[in-house]
Order: sequence, then C-alpha cells, then structure tokens
Amino acid sequence: MVRMHSSAAGVLALLSEPEPLLREHALRSLNGLVPQFWAEISEQIELIESLHESEELSADARNSAALLASKVYYYLGEYDEALSFALSAGSAFEAEGRTPGVEEYVETVISKAIDRYVEARSKEESGGEKIDSKLQGIIEGILHRCINEGEYRQAIGIALESHRLDIVEDIYKKTRDVSLLSYAMDAVLDTGFSLSYRDEVLKSLLPLFPLPSSKDRSTHVHSVTRLLVSLGSAELTIPFLTSFVPGDKLLAYQLAFDLVEGGAQDFLESIRSELPEGSGEAKEIYDRIREILAGQESVKLYLEFLKRNNKTDMLILKHSKDFLEGRSSIYHNALTLQNAFMHAGTTSDTFLRENLEWLALASNWAKFSATAGLGVIHKGHFAEGMNILGPYLPQQGVESGIPGAVFSEGGALFALGLINAGCGSGRQVEGYLRETLRSAQHEVVQHGAALGLGIAGMGGKNVDAYEDLKQTLFNDSAVSGETAGYAMGLVMLGTGDATYADEMLTYARETQHEKIIRGLAVGLAFLYYGRQEQADAMANELLGDKADPILRYGGVYTLALAYAGTSDNTAIRKLLHVAVSDTSDDVRRAAVTTLAFLLFKNPSQVPRIVQLLSESYNPHVRCGATLALGIACAGTGLQDAIDILEPMTKDSIDFVRQGAYVALGMILVEQSEAVSPAIASVRQAYNKVIGNKHEDPMARFGATLGQGLIDAGGRNVTITLQSRAGSRKTSAIVGMVLFCQFWYWYPLAHCASLAFEPTGIIGLDATLHAPKFEFLSNAKPSLFAYPQPMQTPKKEAITKVATAVLSTTAKAKAREKKKAAAEGETVDAKDTDVEMKVDDSAATDKHGDVSPLSGSISNLPESSSSPEPNFQKLFNFSRVTPAQMAYVTFPSDSRYQPVRAVSAHPPRKGHATPSSLANLEKFGGGGGILILADQQSEQPPEYIEFTTQATAAQQDLASFDRHISLEENAPEADPPEPFEYPFDQDT
Repeated sequence: MVRMHSSAAGVLALLSEPEPLLREHALRSLNGLVPQFWAEISEQIELIESLHESEELSADARNSAALLASKVYYYLGEYDEALSFALSAGSAFEAEGRTPGVEEYVETVISKAIDRYVEARSKEESGGEKIDSKLQGIIEGILHRCINEGEYRQAIGIALESHRLDIVEDIYKKTRDVSLLSYAMDAVLDTGFSLSYRDEVLKSLLPLFPLPSSKDRSTHVHSVTRLLVSLGSAELTIPFLTSFVPGDKLLAYQLAFDLVEGGAQDFLESIRSELPEGSGEAKEIYDRIREILAGQESVKLYLEFLKRNNKTDMLILKHSKDFLEGRSSIYHNALTLQNAFMHAGTTSDTFLRENLEWLALASNWAKFSATAGLGVIHKGHFAEGMNILGPYLPQQGVESGIPGAVFSEGGALFALGLINAGCGSGRQVEGYLRETLRSAQHEVVQHGAALGLGIAGMGGKNVDAYEDLKQTLFNDSAVSGETAGYAMGLVMLGTGDATYADEMLTYARETQHEKIIRGLAVGLAFLYYGRQEQADAMANELLGDKADPILRYGGVYTLALAYAGTSDNTAIRKLLHVAVSDTSDDVRRAAVTTLAFLLFKNPSQVPRIVQLLSESYNPHVRCGATLALGIACAGTGLQDAIDILEPMTKDSIDFVRQGAYVALGMILVEQSEAVSPAIASVRQAYNKVIGNKHEDPMARFGATLGQGLIDAGGRNVTITLQSRAGSRKTSAIVGMVLFCQFWYWYPLAHCASLAFEPTGIIGLDATLHAPKFEFLSNAKPSLFAYPQPMQTPKKEAITKVATAVLSTTAKAKAREKKKAAAEGETVDAKDTDVEMKVDDSAATDKHGDVSPLSGSISNLPESSSSPEPNFQKLFNFSRVTPAQMAYVTFPSDSRYQPVRAVSAHPPRKGHATPSSLANLEKFGGGGGILILADQQSEQPPEYIEFTTQATAAQQDLASFDRHISLEENAPEADPPEPFEYPFDQDT
C-alpha cells in the first residue's frame, strides 16, 4: 500500500544529510513528488542545483538532481531553464518518457528542445557555432526510440519539426510504406511551416514516391497530385507527367484532370506550353493532355453532370416568390440569389422565363444582380456563354436607348466572368472584357467589366489586364474603383509582388472613397494569398493602421489568406486577439469570420474555438462566428456546429439570425435526413421565416440564401474549399472571400458559386468518351438520397360537424317534428347538421401568415413494407456525396475499372449506417472525373449521348431581355421629400 504524503519537508531534509546515499534516495523520491509539492521543493532549488554539480554523488544521482531541477523550473514556467537541466539529466530524462503522469512535462521539454535544435541547426548551416552535443543526443535518442517502437508517424513529426529530412527518408526506406510519405506531406502542408521549408520538404519527398501504376489503383496518386499542385512547378511536373507517355496514357490523362482541379491558371498554362510535341502516338496523347489542362474539358463534363441530374424543386422557389415582395430590392436580390444557387451550373433558366413579370420588377442594382445570376446558372457554359448573354452585353460604340440598360450590361459582364471563372486567361473572353473596360463610359459598365475580368483572369498574372484595371482605379469613381481594387488582386493572385502591393496601398491611403479603400484592402489580401511568412510584414502594417479601420479589415483578410488551410497557431492567435480588441465592429466580425479560411481542413476544431465568441455581447462577433462555422464546416453536417447555430437563429439581432441561416445552409448541403435529422427543422425554419411578413428583412434575406445554398446546383454539389486531392482550391477560397463582402454589396454573393463542387462519378475511357457502366454504393440508399420534393397543397376537405343544440331549440324542433308527422311530411337528417370546410394544407399564425410547412410540404420518404437493401447500383454520371464516396466499389468483374482509387480513403468495411456517419467530417478526396481501363476492349463500347449544349432559343433570350429591360414594367417610387435630420442640429 502506497503511503500518501502531506508534505515534502521530510524528504527535503534528507538533501542536507552528509551521507551521499541518503541524498541520492531523497533525489529519487522527490522526482515523484514534484507534481504535488513543486512549490515547496522550489524553495530548495539552489541546493538541488548544487547537488547536480557535486562530485560526491554518483553520475546517476547527479542526473536525478538535474531532472528534479528541470521539473521544478517547468512548474515555475521557466521552460528554457527546464530544458537546460533536462539536457544535463541525460539517461534520466530519456527514462522519464516512459513514466506515467508526466506526459505533459516531457512533451513540453521535447517541444522546447526541438525549437532550440531547429534554431541551432539554422545557425550552424549559416556558419555559426555547432549544435550542443547534449541537445543533439536528446533529439537523436527520441527519434531512435520512436523508430524502434514502431511509432513512425511520431518520428516523422519530430523529424519534420527538427529539419531532419534524412530521418524521413530512412524511415521510408526501412518500411516502404507510401502512406508515411503522404503523412509527411500532409503534415508539412496543413501546419504552420514556413513556405521555403515546406517547398524543401516537398521536393525531397517527390523522388521517394514510387511511380503510380494503373494496375494497382493506388491511393497515393492523390498525394502526388497534391504535392505537385502545392509546389506549382512546371519544371518538376512535366517529367513526372511525361514518364507515363506513351506507356500508360490512362494514368497521364487522370493526372492531368486531377491537376486541373487544384492547379492555378499560370501553373497549368506553363505545363501546356512546355509539354513536348512528341511524334506518332505520343503526339496524340500530348495534344489530348493539353486539351485537358486548358480546363474546359473538366468544366464541360461537370456541366453535363449537373444538367442530367438537376433535381431543383421549383415549388420551393415558388413559395419564396409568393411571399417575398418583388418590388423590394432586398427581397428581389434574395430570390435572384436563391434561384441562381439552386440552378448553379445546370443551365436551366426555366424559373426566370416563367416569371418574367417578377423579373421585370428589378431596377438599378437589383437588375444588375438578376443579370449576373445568369452567370451562376450557366457557369462553365463556355460554348454558349456569349450567345446567352448577347442581348445584355454592351455593343461596342452603340449607346443603348433603354433607360437603366447599363445595369443589365454591367451585370452581364459580371456574369461573363462567372461563366469563365478561372479559365479566362488565354481566351477571347479576357480580351473582350479588357476592351469593354477601356471603352466603357458609364461607371456601372466599368464596374461589371472590372469584376468580370478579375474573376475570369483569376491568377493569370496578366500585366496588361492589371494596367487596364489600374487606369480604371485612377478615375477615382467609387463604383468602378471598388471592383477594380478587387480585380487587381485577383489577376495578380498569390504573387506577393511588392511593387503591386505598394501601388495599391498608396492609392488606398490617398483616396477618400471608402468603397475603393475596401476593394484595394481585400485586393491586397488576394495578392498575398498563400505567401505565409512573406505576407507578415504587409499584414502587420495593415493591422497596425490606427487611423483607418478598413485597412485593418484588409489586414485581417491578408493574414487569413496568406496562411489559408495551414491552421497556423500564430495567425489564429492574432485573429482571436483582433476579434476581442479592435475598436471597429467590421474588423472584429471579419477577424472571427476569417478563422474559417485557416481551419477549413480541420472543421471539427472550429465549433470549439468559436463557442465563446458565438456568445459574445457584440452582435458583430456573433455574426462572424456564424459565417466561420458555415464556411469551415460546409458540407460536413457537423452536429457540433449545428448545435451552436440553431439557437442563434433566435438571436435578438437580425443580422446574426441572417448569418445563422446562411451558415446552416452551407453545413447541411447534400445532407440527408437519415444522417442529419436537423435538416428537417432547418428547412421548416426557412419556410417559416420566408413566409412571415413580420420577420425582419435581413433575417428573411438570410433564410432565402440559406435555402438556396442547402439545395445548390440542383442538389448535386457540395461546398468545399479544398480539391478532391486535398490541396487548397484557390477559386473556392477566393469565391468565399468575395461572398463574405455581400455585407456591403449584395451581388457579390453570387461568388459563392465558385466554391460549389459537383459530387459525382464521371467515367471516361481511353478515347475520353463516357461509356455506360455500373458500380456499387455499399450503403442504404436512404442515407445518401435526394430530399423528397415539396408536395403541393392538399385540396380542401369537407367534413360534417354536429351543430351545438340548445335545450330550447331541441324542444322547438321536437314540436315541429310532431306537427310534421301529423301532417304526413318527412324530415331530412341533413337539416340537423352544418357543413364546415377544413383546409389541412396550411395553418396560419396569429398574424395571418402561413406557418411553416403545416401540412403543405412533406420531405418524408414513402413507407414500404419491404426492408431497405444495404447497397445500391449506380451508373456513370450518378451523384455520389463526399461521405458516400468511401463506400463506393467497382466489382471485380466489371468491364471498366478506374486507374486510380475512387476515394483518397480506403473503402469502409461493412455498410454505412446513420450512427457510423454521425458527426462525419468531409472526406479529403475521391470521385470526380475517373479514367477507366477497359477490361473487355475487344467488345464495342456503348457510350452516353450528351445533351445539347444550347438550353434556350435565341428568340426566348431576346424576349427575356426585353422584359427585364423595359423601364415601364418596373416603375420606381418617387424620391422622398427633402428633410432635415434632427440630430445634425446642435442641441
């Protein structure tokens, strides 16, 4: 039985005994008592240090004294001193690593040792003094112990922290486990390592990855793709890509499609231009790779997928239109955005053409937004984009005679940029937008052209486009200058060029227009996207600007975008400090919101971090917490996030409720009621808020947007900021940053569509055509099923209710019956009842408004007596949600087999159940465009016929244009009478 100590005084007294054995015994005993009595032991720290240096004691005793001193200093918070004595403790400290109850002490000391070791290595490499042998020994000892005990991932983590890449290579050579290379790559990409060291690690890992083979369908193809995209080096990518030509062209095609998904425009263009020409079969393969790398092939395939699988529920849109007043600008914008999100990429403008009278109510900027919505609906429709928008686009040298047409023209230019988002470089679209920007006379047209140019040329680094935008900026128009600022950053996305940064910052400090300052501030953030420590100086300068909160606002976004996806602790701490200390509500709200861009790869951490912020007294901080949860946890259905957001839908402040509704739509996109039961109540809340005319407009706006996001892309897209391979998805991050600016200007909300990711499996064979084939989803169909469509209201039912009969009435009726009987007449039983109409399709609240879905909408699946199967057969171009991807398999006897693993994660054992999917985070990759190997090439294939690209006749669009443009169909209210604001007068 262990004796409990109430004090360490007795053992401490033994330290002063002349007998060495007693002192040695005391030192060993005190090492176990430190956690409980460190304060008492600290009073004898000088004596303990002297014992460590005493020659009278044995080496083991001196090591015990050093370990004891180290522990005492650890509890005192003197970590440098704790490390110094731990290094002197030698084997005693190494043995301490296996002692229970001291894990936190050991981890802290090791962390400090690694920091000191990294610093010492850096000095040694630059010609400084050599590393302390004791420090070298402790690091070596830790590494070897981890390797010997099979703790390879821990060893890799320590090796990366201590810049020992030779250890990583040794571990791989010993194990030949490719997953360890992927782990090392993920570790260096998803944490706060410096940009230069990150590239050094990735370049050292690339040669270690074995060349993928289409025969083994290895999952590490995802890792190689992510590595190449992260490096962004055509010089390293081209040798890897050409190694498959002509021997394994299927894998070459697959790699090209995967590179397109995560690669920046300039990176892909460099590969295309530097690929060899080849000859014979190789030339044909290289030509096809160039077509794929242009990006248009991927977009066309996803366009076909979204058109084929469009499950947009038109009754939801009708419900919103019936209850949102079309003449109100905020409500017209809300329904425009809802329709655009729900039809994003489907090319279906049916709702617009069936509701031309509602559309004609749009005026001024609402008209701009309505036209821009066409760009979201037809996103990626390259072939028909100019034809679809033709009636709205400005005609060169021709002034439109229709009043207000400039808003349609500006919106069409914005829409053109959205259609060609991230793919405008090197094509006529960018040239057309530049020419329009230069020749436009009206600031609204310049506004749309600048924004369209920035989005279409995103990351293209076109200097001429930048100069055109700069000239527009110098006109000092608040309307066109704002989007010019955004667009300048978009075109030079991620360059971190100091010349451009100085130009933008100088003008931001000279202009008097807040809109221009904001555009340039966010543009600077785009300029430093992904630059990490290279952006620190600019971020600190902007955050330190005491005079202008808008520049501090830009500093917040600069910091967040520079470290996007890294979960960098220093950046997170800075943002949290700004969130609770800045004097500007806008800056504080932005600081909380931008946590999402740092943490989107670790969504489960976000609810814990923003929990307290969501309860802040400041409503702007609470609003920021809603968007942080929505963006970071988008598409995950994460219950922890939903638990925070649902109470916030009842917040006393309207814009906090707005943010909560938007965030819930993002989180629950593509979730089923079987997996996320909260989706039923959220959909009900949307309908209640939209249908309640007494609700605040901002909250109704948020509910309308949320309802559009939850059913985005015809219910066939998710919202994500990373590619299937796990790399940052630049266009999605940019789109979400612009979406967050809807706080100041509603049409920017359209940019959320840049983060929409189609979720399906699209299979192509060696000819890059789509064959017909089947595959399996090893999960119950209900777990990943489409939502049930809204039901039309039931017809009124007539029921009979017995009339309340008074005693006097009964006596009177009895007398009448006797009299009638005496006269020989009959009595109809219906005379004693009355008819009562009951409408069970909708109930009304106390204000007379329609209550949410009271009998009018049903999302419940029809009941069936037969048990639900545990699997489902799916076909090419089928929707497969991210969570479902891990349960997808291709039967071994299938004719077509993918050349890489369907998912970046191994197929799950057993079948998916609601419990196994609870709080499931989004998988890092899988699905998308798959190149297939034909196992029966001797048989003729059967291909899928694509639907026609044109979705609406030109005459329909012309009619559409006339309805939206005719000013007499959209009468505007007279301006208010002049008045004096009473608070302007001295009191």
